[in-house]
Amino acid sequence: MAYEIPVTQARAELADLINRVVYGAERVVVTRHGKPLVALVSAADLERLEALGDAATESAEEPMISSVSRVGSLPSAPGERQRFGIAAERRGPDVR
Repeated sequence: MAYEIPVTQARAELADLINRVVYGAERVVVTRHGKPLVALVSAADLERLEALGDAATESAEEPMISSVSRVGSLPSAPGERQRFGIAAERRGPDVR
């Protein structure tokens, strides 16, 4: 659980908050009007968060790229061109 503190109080206690984060292994959420504004986390926590974000992004992109590549190479279903009013079709570079 993170320690919450209003931004006005956080300004006055910044040095103490930094010590709590670094040495006390706490996370501090600075609020404005009761709503979270920013969070203070240790550099080690930030590295872990960035690594998790990078891993999630990489694993999410690969399936999407391969599925989009597959969709681009599929032929249209019979009658779909007329149904959607498509007058032209894309042909690959080897088709003349």
